Amino acid sequence: MDDHNDGSRWDGSERRLLGRAGARARAAYARTHGHLMRQPPLRRALLVAGGAVLLLIGLFAVYIALLFPLTPAIKDVKQARVARPTVVQSADGRELASFEQGIQEKIPLSQVSPHVVAALIATEDRRFYDHHGVDFTRIAGAFVANLKGDAQGGSTITQQLARNMFRDEIGRARNVNRKLKELITAFKIENTYSKTEILEAYLNTVPFLYNTYGIEAAARTYFGKPAAKLDENEAATLVGMLKGTAYYNPVTNPERSLARRNVVLAQMLKTGAFDEKRYRQLARRPLRLHFARLAEKNGKDDHFTAYVRKWLVEWANKNDVDLQQDGLVVQTTLDYDLQQTAQRAVERQADALQAIADVDWANPWQVNASQPQTYADMRDRVTPFAYFWQSHGDLLDAFVRESADYRKAVDGGEAPAAALTRLKGERDFMRQLKASKAHLEAGFVAMDPASGEVKAWVGSRNFQREQYDHVYQAARQPGSTFKPIVYAAALEKGIAPDHPYLDAVSTIRFADGTVWRPTDMSGTSGRQVPMRDGLVYSKNTITAQVIRDIGAAPIAKLARDLGVRQSKLSAVPSIGLGTSPVTLLEMVTAYSSIAAQGEYRHPVFVRRIVDREGQVVADFGAQKPERVLSQDVAATLLDLMRGVINRGTGTAIRTRFGITADVAGKTGTTQNNADGWFIMMHPNLVAGAWVGFNDNRVTMRSNYWGQGGHSAILLVGDFFKAALDGGKISADTLFPGGRKIEPAVRRVEEPVEDMEEGNDLEQEGGPPPDTPQPEQERPPEPPEPPQAPRDETNSLSNDA
Repeated sequence: MDDHNDGSRWDGSERRLLGRAGARARAAYARTHGHLMRQPPLRRALLVAGGAVLLLIGLFAVYIALLFPLTPAIKDVKQARVARPTVVQSADGRELASFEQGIQEKIPLSQVSPHVVAALIATEDRRFYDHHGVDFTRIAGAFVANLKGDAQGGSTITQQLARNMFRDEIGRARNVNRKLKELITAFKIENTYSKTEILEAYLNTVPFLYNTYGIEAAARTYFGKPAAKLDENEAATLVGMLKGTAYYNPVTNPERSLARRNVVLAQMLKTGAFDEKRYRQLARRPLRLHFARLAEKNGKDDHFTAYVRKWLVEWANKNDVDLQQDGLVVQTTLDYDLQQTAQRAVERQADALQAIADVDWANPWQVNASQPQTYADMRDRVTPFAYFWQSHGDLLDAFVRESADYRKAVDGGEAPAAALTRLKGERDFMRQLKASKAHLEAGFVAMDPASGEVKAWVGSRNFQREQYDHVYQAARQPGSTFKPIVYAAALEKGIAPDHPYLDAVSTIRFADGTVWRPTDMSGTSGRQVPMRDGLVYSKNTITAQVIRDIGAAPIAKLARDLGVRQSKLSAVPSIGLGTSPVTLLEMVTAYSSIAAQGEYRHPVFVRRIVDREGQVVADFGAQKPERVLSQDVAATLLDLMRGVINRGTGTAIRTRFGITADVAGKTGTTQNNADGWFIMMHPNLVAGAWVGFNDNRVTMRSNYWGQGGHSAILLVGDFFKAALDGGKISADTLFPGGRKIEPAVRRVEEPVEDMEEGNDLEQEGGPPPDTPQPEQERPPEPPEPPQAPRDETNSLSNDA
């Protein structure tokens, strides 16, 4: 037989089976219907009603069975009770931040005043010890009361706990579906925990306004004491808030709170908590608050923990982790002592540079001193930036037009000229605008070149004032700090360090007919000089000839290989003079690759994540390095960059800070002193700093202090000196071929013509220098964290 015939016979058999089943169903219905019709009318109605009820009960049971898996499982209930926030730690185990749900301190029920428990049960759930999670008697009573117009709730303490513990799973909608989920979860909680454990969990999770959760935090917030010492009135006040925390807030609505407190006291009287006399005494007393908002624990966030926090949220979402409940411990790479050292260096030296800018821009004449203390002594006797605003009227008008207040006024129909005039006449607005524009900023980051681990990270002078991160968010022109990449590419191509170049302004012609004439602030000698001196003395004229000989494309590729992997690099000749904006983190990563003898490692800021039992959940430890520069070239380049410190533009490391360790580095300055950079390498630590203003149309006035070799170098030198003196790194550790330097004689002198260039480029139809547009009144919204390549052992790498 063929398949078609087999199918036809089967179809026919199936139809016969269905027909017989239908006949039986019709016969059963006829018998039932006949039986009902033979019954008296009253009995018949009762039978129909009873059948309908049984059917509804059956359907409801099926619905409950379907809903049951959609509510939190027993393991979720168990985990929620012992929930702990994820904690972020430094490398040595000190807490840096946590993912707590507001301000919360969990305590055992034994540390809660018995008056609180008495007030809670008397008011919220009098039959708490008699029901099994749901009080059907109370539900029925509430239903009858609601029909009479007296709105009442029927939720038990266990049901309220279910809502507090599983807000997302149960939902917030006022419908039957949510209520049934709540009832089922309450049954699960009661089957899992004792009444004492339920009370403890409830009192530790209930909200009390002001981002405060739990009875302990509430007691300290409203009465300035621990929960164990709350008296009857204080307990009744806090329990009374549970009916409506905002409505019965004792701070903003004391009269309502007092009335509600007395209602709770009356309920306590009914349950025998105290006698009538005691009740009358308590009800006559005032609230007697001692209100003080508790400090947010995560208020100690800085740019590093903020970055880790954002990365962790993404990691948790991909790995189905609850950062507020799972009690993970995130072990970061940050060295706590080095972080403190970095913060002090940034604060101290950026304040000194701010004083220099304030004084230099206060009057038509400049101070021209080489010691920051000179400016600090004058600061109180001048009006900071007074001359800058007088001499930059057009720029000030531009700042006003770029402000949110101006845009709002114009969008609202005010004439542009009128809005400009009005805002310039508003003293507070202008004062705040000028202060924000004249505020010097800084960024600092330090890494271990052997591992890629971030050891210190300071994104601005003050995190509370400025959350914009100048380590990984701010892309600025790196100036001459980019030049080592040019010379590395030249060495890789086989050009010897002593290859001679003419120190003169020359016209460089390209195949497309364009011309480039880069110049130096310090002038030229007209002599043949070795290539190494082009880097040591940061000569634009020499560097431009090197770029001509090797091409821009190899430089851009090497920069990406070394660590500049997020910012877009334009492969044009001026890239070698640092005109393509990059981040400080990228540049320090590139220098770390050089310090690691040509091996690239992506920046690591989380070492591992462990659970509450100490089991490793994710490990971001040792990574396989990527060879991006030959070891011989890296060693030669390090020797060239030693020259920057020993006899070039970075000599302040020796003379001002007295550092004798084997270190190498590079300074950097951009057009009009808009950006000051300095990055220095030690065999065990690489650190870099950037200083400037958020809006690069505001710059340092002094050509001396505007250069990275006098500005950013202060932050790095201060940090390294403290790290060396404190034993965090050793002055005896050497790079290959290195040696320790004898202490330099420190000289106190007035500024002289400096060797550092200012990115003073003359363009004659040549490739554009890629100068970025001036920043807007506020920095742009923080970009998404850089997308990292996947770690070999983890689903998500913490590549910064």
